[in-house]
Parts: sequence; C-alpha cells; structure tokens
Amino acid sequence: MRVIGMMSGTSFDAVDAAAADLEPCTEDGTLHLVPLGMVSEPYAAGVRQALAAALPPAATTLAEVCRLDTRIGQAFAALAVRADRELCAGRAELVASHGQTVYHWAEDGRVHGTLQLGEPAWIAERSGCPVVSGFRPRDVAAGGQGAPLVSLIDLMLLRGRSGVPAALNIGGIANVTVLPAGGDPVAFDTGPGNALIDAAVAELTGGRLAYDADGALAAAGRVHEGLLERLLSGEPYYRMPAPRTTGKELFHAGYLRERLAEFRELGPQDLVATLTRLTARTVADALRPLGATEVFVSGGGVRNPALMAMLRDELAGRTAVRASRELGLPAEAKEAYAFAVLGYLTLHGLPGNAPGCTGAVGPRVLGSLTPGSRPLRLPARPGRAPQALVVRGPAATVADARPGPS
Repeated sequence: MRVIGMMSGTSFDAVDAAAADLEPCTEDGTLHLVPLGMVSEPYAAGVRQALAAALPPAATTLAEVCRLDTRIGQAFAALAVRADRELCAGRAELVASHGQTVYHWAEDGRVHGTLQLGEPAWIAERSGCPVVSGFRPRDVAAGGQGAPLVSLIDLMLLRGRSGVPAALNIGGIANVTVLPAGGDPVAFDTGPGNALIDAAVAELTGGRLAYDADGALAAAGRVHEGLLERLLSGEPYYRMPAPRTTGKELFHAGYLRERLAEFRELGPQDLVATLTRLTARTVADALRPLGATEVFVSGGGVRNPALMAMLRDELAGRTAVRASRELGLPAEAKEAYAFAVLGYLTLHGLPGNAPGCTGAVGPRVLGSLTPGSRPLRLPARPGRAPQALVVRGPAATVADARPGPS
C-alpha cells in the first residue's frame, strides 16, 4: 500500500510529506517499508506569521483558529497532491496527516487535551485519497500524554538491537525513546530542542533570522555556566517523571526573556552557545540514567553541527551518537515516515500507540478517517499487529525546500 505521511513540527517552518510503500506484515510480525522519498514546502509567509501570532502565550480568536485550520489544511492538501504526483506516480492510496500542533494542554504531569490544525477535508478533496488525521487525542482520552507517538515506530525499528538502543528527535522540542535490555520501553519529551535557540536568534536579529544556520553563532560563543545552571535548576519540567510531554506553551520567547533578566550583558553568541548546550545537556541527562548505549538522531537539530558536537561531548564514553539513516530513514523525513506507518495501522484497525511510553491505559486505534473520492473500502484487519519495522532499500532522497532546522 502506498501511503503519504505528512506533518509539520513545533518549529512550524515547513510541511513535510514522505511517501512509503508498506507491505503486509509477515508471519514473524515484521512490517516492511520501502521509502519512496520526501518533499517539503515552507508555509506561505502569511500563514507562518498568523500561526506565530496565534500560538501561546498570545491570545487569539475562534475566527483566527478557523482561518488557520483552513489555510493549514490547504497547505497540506497542495503538498499531498505534489507528493502523490512526484513520489507515487499518482497511485497513492492513503494520506496520514499529523497536522500542526497549536496547543498541548499539559498540567500537573497530565495532558488534558491537544489540538492539531489542518482540516483533513481539504486533503481528501484535493488528493482524492482517504485521510487519517487527529492521531493524538485518542491516546490522551485513554489517559496518555498523546506524545511522543513516534515512540511506537522507534520501538519497531530498535527491537533486536544489542545493548540499550535509543532514538532521539530534535525538533522544536526534543524527545527520546529508549528500549532497555529486558526492561519496559520508555519515551518522553526531554525539553527544548531548537525552540529556545530559535527564539533567541529571532529576538537578537529582530526577526531577520529564524534559526542558527549551521550552528555558526553557537560555535562562535562560549557557554555561560551561570545562565546554564539557572536554566537547568529553575525549570521543574526536567525533574518530572516519565512519561512527560511539553511544547512551546512552556518554552517560548517570553519564557526566555524572564530568565535572562539578570544576564543582560551576555553577548549574542554566548547566549546561543548556552542555549545550545542546554538542549544537549537535557537530552544527555535524560539518556544517562537509562543506560543508553547508542542513540539514533533525527530531526532538524541534526543540521546544527554545534549542537551535535555538544551532544557527543555530553555523551562521550557512554552513548554512541548515530544517524537515523543507519536505520534506513533520513533524519529530515523520519517523523513523516512514522506517520505514514501510523496511518497504515489505523486503516487496518491496529493500535498506533505504545501505552508504556505515552502512559495510556492500553493500546488504541488512533485518529479519524475522512473518505476520499472513491468508495471507502477498509482492508481486512491482519491477524496480529506488527512488532518490528524493516526498511528495505536505500534511504530515500529528500526534496527539501524548508528554510532551516525544525
């Protein structure tokens, strides 16, 4: 089955669409994925500006939420059509859309609700394909965090590896999945990935730059140990037990301004270097207690050499830092491919969450289904859910038009 997985992360810089050919689960419980490639398009400037203006802690209106839901859905629809044409020869059978997270309602260690925009009807209308969307709310309704949902795919990719393998995605927020030897898997958001770095760069340049290109600012600066300690010790989130999730509701520009009040003389490069070390330190602090022996990294943070060097430094002698491409999926495309798999599972009536990772009371079939232009025929439910995911063939190419890390 040819499936297009779509998403836009917490940096909301672009929409990604990855196409995969998913073959039926074998008798040993293995699902095979053949990557067909990924295309990516930045949001139109007006959409991105409206989205940034509406995100917490800013106030918004229901009228603006409606406009964003429509315009984001239309952006996803246009890219779905392009992905079907360029990657699937017009033969896509399903689109799985994560949409754009605009609010993750987390309080006192619990998630009470989550909201993703990008009306799927626009995708179904333009592409003609059925669309699975709204993956996160069912896990939340079952008592889970609704994230990181990619943990199920991580576990399917990591099973069978020696030692204690882990997967790390560094987007606006960073998250890890760890598979301890003989123990229960664990997954959670470690804290800010690129969120605070991007916020600082935007503030320092008056919005001229949105991110630290090639980690140049961080590489030119020195870490301010006092500020780093203030950021680490002053944030209760880092000490919360797993499973835990967070977002830009917590780690935003206003958060950063409050904590910089006593460090006004800090130079721009030193500030960015310190925030980059914060991301590396909080990821490493999450992995060390779990005894991770190797970690496969994906997401926009991989494009930041300074961040990757700091991460290797923090994990030196403990955890080998490797690229997700070694598992068959390019760093930029891994999460879009993951949602392609989750959509495939939903269409086949199979659970898409890992309850031990999200905290849900049990496995749940995720999402809602919007029919396409053809009569909707659900495939027969397989006898068993897949336990492993094997990527066949070389890692697919990425046609990336986005401006920078996400």
